[in-house]
Parts: sequence; C-alpha cells; structure tokens
Amino acid sequence: MSLTHLTDRNQLHVLKEQLRLFAFDGSPFPSSDMLKDAHQSLSKRERLSTLLEGELDFHGENSQYASHDLHSFAAKFPPQLPRAFIRGLTNPDDIVLDPMMGSGTTVVEALIEGRLGIGLDIDPLALRLCRVKTTPMNVDDLREIGYKVISKAQILLSSAEILDQELTKRFDERTKKFIDYWFLPDTQRELVALVLAIQDVNDALIKQFLELTFSSIIITKSGGVSCARDLAHSRPHIDSAKVPKNAIEQFSLRLRKNLKSIAQLKLNGHPARVEAGDARAMPFGDESIGLIITSPPYANAIDYMRAHKFSLVWLGESIVDLSDLRAEYIGSERVSKFQYGALPEKPEHIIHQLAERDKAKAGILRKYFIEIRSVLAEMQRVLRPNSAAVIVVGTSIMRSIDVQTHSCLADIADRLGFDVVGIAKRNLDRNKRMMPARFGKKSDSMIEQRMHEEYVIGLLKPESPRENEHAKP
Repeated sequence: MSLTHLTDRNQLHVLKEQLRLFAFDGSPFPSSDMLKDAHQSLSKRERLSTLLEGELDFHGENSQYASHDLHSFAAKFPPQLPRAFIRGLTNPDDIVLDPMMGSGTTVVEALIEGRLGIGLDIDPLALRLCRVKTTPMNVDDLREIGYKVISKAQILLSSAEILDQELTKRFDERTKKFIDYWFLPDTQRELVALVLAIQDVNDALIKQFLELTFSSIIITKSGGVSCARDLAHSRPHIDSAKVPKNAIEQFSLRLRKNLKSIAQLKLNGHPARVEAGDARAMPFGDESIGLIITSPPYANAIDYMRAHKFSLVWLGESIVDLSDLRAEYIGSERVSKFQYGALPEKPEHIIHQLAERDKAKAGILRKYFIEIRSVLAEMQRVLRPNSAAVIVVGTSIMRSIDVQTHSCLADIADRLGFDVVGIAKRNLDRNKRMMPARFGKKSDSMIEQRMHEEYVIGLLKPESPRENEHAKP
C-alpha cells in the first residue's frame, strides 16, 4: 500500500471524525476549508453512512431548548437527531422537509440551522403546534395580551349562568357528551371562560400562541385539567379520584413557561413553512427538496387523535369531524374500501405469517405497508437527485410477530429505486420517547412492550434512476 494511499485514507478518516463532531456535538469545523473539504472529499453517501455510524441515542441530552417544550406530543424524537443529519447533509439555505412532521422537531431544527424547513401533516394539533413552534414572536406583546386574557377569563368566571349557556350552545350533542364525561362542570366553566377570552384577541399569531398554551394544560402526562389519568403517553382512562387543578391558574403557569421557551427561538435566515397536507400526495414539485427527515407512524399505529381531541373540541372541532379525520391517518384500521397490492418479498412473508394467526390484522398491516409505499414514492419524486431521506421508525409486535418495520420499509424503498445506505439501531431514552395508545382494542399489550429501540434508515436518491424493472411504485 502506497504512502499516498495511506495519507488519503487518514485524511478521509479525519474528515469523517470532524463531520461527526460537528453534526453530533455542535463543534464548529476548524476552518471553512475543512467544511469545504468534507463536502468535496466525502460523497453524500459517505456522509450519510458516517452519520449513521454515529451515536444516535442522545441519552441525557437536553431536548427542551428553543421552542421544543411548548406542548406535550407523543413519540417525539430528540432534536439532536434531525440536527445531526441537517448539519451533515445540507448547507445553509437548503430545503429540509418533514412530510409527517408531528410535533415539528425537524422543522424547528431546520429553522435554527438556517435552512428552509417545511412541515406537512394532516393532524390539526400538529399543525397548530408546529406553526407556533416555528414563529418567533415579541414576548412583551405575548405577555401583555396573555395577562389580559387571564384577567378577562377570571371576570367571566363570575357569571356561571352565562358560561353554562355558552357551554350548551357551543357544542353539538356528541361533542358535549364527550366533554361532560371527561371534564367536571367547574372545569368546563374555567375552560370556556379562557376560550371566550382568547377568541377576542385580534392578532392572529398571538391568538395561535395562546390557543396552544390552552391546549397544553389539557394534554399532559397527568391528564391536565381533565379527569383523564394521562393524555401524553397512554390510552386515556377516567380517574374518578382525581381533583383537577384550576384551569385558569394552570394556564397562567403554563403561559409563563411558554413565554420563556418562545423567547429562545430566533429566525436564522428563512421562516419555516407549515402546510396541511397528506404525505401520500405531497404538494411539492419534482426534485425540489434537499433533505427529508421524518418518523412515520408505527405499523400498529399510534392513535394520536385519541388524546388530541381532548383540547381540539374546545378549539372548534367536533367529535364527528375528528373521528372521520382519524380514519384517514396512515395506519388506521379502516380497510373496507382499501385497494390491496403486491409488496416485496419480506413484507409479503410477514403478512402471510400474520394472516395465519389473524387475517384482519394481516389486512391492516398490508394497508400500512402500501400506504408507506405511497409516502416513499412521493419522497422519491420530490427529492433532488443525490439527496437523502432519513426515516426513524420502530418495529411493532402484532399477534406476537415482530413485523420488522425497518427491514420491510427498506425493502420497499429499494424496490422504488432508493439506495439503502444503511440502517442504524437507536436505543430509546425510556423517559422521553414514549409511545401513546394505539388503534384498536387491547391486544399484544398494545403499547406493548413499550419499545426499547427504534431504527434510523438512511436512503439516497441516485443521480439517475436505477435501470431495473423494480424502479417504479
């Protein structure tokens, strides 16, 4: 082996280590030349592979900086994860997309890093949350109007009869039945007093911030001001012994906390874009995106709406409309009108195994894989050539069968023409990335066996389409 070759290998090793230090630890490159050398000497595939080999657990890391802690949201990945891939695979001003954005962690990190972050979701609470999380605001204005809202709500609370009339006319029969089951009468009055005070705020951005603060006192680990035991992680259960705290007092406390959080958010170039839309039919042009980082639902799908409706009904949504929307989520169990289709060998094999134990569950799993195939095909379409997609996903247990979601998704992506650069295992911080209730009745202990690990799939769209018969959806 020549000395020149050894020198080149050593230089590449140094560049990879510098890349990991920069991406994972936030360390700056020693010079702008080093950053330039990393991009010129390491291909996109090498950089993606290098990052997948890094420490992806992030245990003990602070994930509450900037606006990341404005509101509880199940199954959030740590912000350090998208940050690492944004730093390692993109340049300032590049477009970073999360087509299933959830709480908006990727979009916030793109904003902080000076990229154009775009988030897409169909969940109403996800849209509300991400719009606020990615909008820097004048904290003094927020504080002034927030305290006026509290004062007005306290005044309204003295008119119980008026509030009861408002509660009667504000909700349809099914929605009111839901509210009566989960919220005590005094709490209902406190909440509707806050809603009435907030709806009189003229500034749209400030109103969105206050509505999100309102939502955050309901959807919490403790079940907030409802009679539910927990609305952040688990299937809601009524707690007859619970004495909910005063909603206006909780709003005041949460307002102070959220003001401190949003004050940390600074615009670093491009404002973020948050759009309502379905990842299976993205509203973006071909080859327009520089990087995708996302975490799709698990195969035994997380039922976000089960918790989200607790606050959304107070913000104008009806139980009927939310239930209809829930059926459209990826991984939902409504399969009656679903068109089936063939899949690669591995997912087909697992579906066949599951069908021997439960045909209905096998149909749900097939629907899930086909829906994810549509998402992956859209990712392929919108990504620029030689650009990456990073997918964070956990496996699921269905009827005691590990469906190996990560491997199946990688096979589907390969069939669509992606290069599968690697799959890295990530050990979960059990205190942070917790999983909420899933669709359906209790089986396989549902949240089962809460997951101890998940997987990070690194995909690369080739410079030119692969020439084989499988490169089409």
